[in-house]
Amino acid sequence: MREIPGIPYRFKDESLLQQALTHRSVGKVNYERLEFLGDSILSAVVSTRLYQLKSDNNEGDLSRLRARIVRGATLSKLAAALKLSDYVRLGEGEMKSGGYKRDSILADTFEAIIGAIYLDGGFAACQQAVLQMCATEIANLPDAEELKDPKTRLQEWLQSHGYPLPEYTVLSEEGPPHKKHFKVQTREVLAGFDVTGAGSSRRKAEQAAAKAALDYISESKITYIKAKQAVKQ
Repeated sequence: MREIPGIPYRFKDESLLQQALTHRSVGKVNYERLEFLGDSILSAVVSTRLYQLKSDNNEGDLSRLRARIVRGATLSKLAAALKLSDYVRLGEGEMKSGGYKRDSILADTFEAIIGAIYLDGGFAACQQAVLQMCATEIANLPDAEELKDPKTRLQEWLQSHGYPLPEYTVLSEEGPPHKKHFKVQTREVLAGFDVTGAGSSRRKAEQAAAKAALDYISESKITYIKAKQAVKQ
C-alpha cells in the first residue's frame, strides 16, 4: 500500500507508510519516532501558515490559534475523517480493547503519517499535504480572542477599562480526594459583579466564576455604566 484515500500523497517507500500505521503494541518497529517528527513538522507548517494569514495577531494569539489546530481533539477528528482506524495496525490486546477507535491513537497516527511523508518526499511535499489536510480547520478558526480562557479575558477587560483585578475566594471544597467539588466566588466592587462558579478543581471553578462575571458584564450594561462613572469619581 502506497497511499490512503484522502491523504494527498503517494509514497515511494511504502514501508514508511506501514510504519506510520503501526502501533507500539505490534512491536519495536512502530510509529512513535515518526510521530515525534510529524508533531514538529505539523507545528512548523501550521505556524508558518498562520503567520502568513493572521498579520494582525500577536504572538499570544498565534500560539492559541496554532494550539487549536495541533491539539489532539482536532487531529483525531482529521484522522477519523480519513478513516485511519481502518488502516492502523494494533497488537491483539490493543485491538480487543478498542484501540482503533481511541482518539489518542488516531491523533498519533496522523502525526506519524506526516513524519513519514516528510522522510519520503521532503519538506515541500509534506507542507503541501499538511496544508491540504488542515485547510478546512485553518479556514474555520474562531477569532483569537474567543480562544482565551475566561480568567484571561476577564482580566484584560477589567484592565482595559481601568478597574482593579478581581478577587477569587474558595467558598467550599467538598468530596473525597478523587472526586472534589469546588465553589469559588469572584468579585470586583467597582465593576459591579459578585458571582460564583463550580468545578472539579479550584482552577476549573475559578474559570467558571470568571465566565459568569463576563456574562454578567455583557448582559448588564446599566451596571457597567454606573461602575464606569464610579471609577471617574
